[in-house]
Amino acid sequence: MESIVPSRSAATPHPRPEWFSGPVHIQTLRGGVEPGELEIFAVYFDAGSRTKPHTHSTEQLLVFLEGEGVVADRTTRSRYRAGGLAVVPAGEWHWHGATADSATCHLSIRPGGPSAWPPEVEMGDWDTYMEGVHDA
Repeated sequence: MESIVPSRSAATPHPRPEWFSGPVHIQTLRGGVEPGELEIFAVYFDAGSRTKPHTHSTEQLLVFLEGEGVVADRTTRSRYRAGGLAVVPAGEWHWHGATADSATCHLSIRPGGPSAWPPEVEMGDWDTYMEGVHDA
């Protein structure tokens, strides 16, 4: 058995800042290097920071640990607080991050596999994009 503990003080700036809008720090809790091994990251978003739209080749579980965050696909935007869980199906275009006024941390858990970061998609201003958001 392995014991792992997320800690903002152990997180470092994400090595691919072009994948994000705003400051994001990451702590690798488990690398997912071996086939079938889980990839687990603690991802810390400053208020208003979020991923750019992307897909994964495998299903992804997001577990919110603190603050208030958002997970969205092309038609749905849901708000999450500590304890909230979001399951993103393999191949689904999505983005996730913090709300405009609250930093957040979530765990990203998925079997190892490639991610696809398409060319930058204009997301418009936050307030317009967040219209219709609902609590999960």
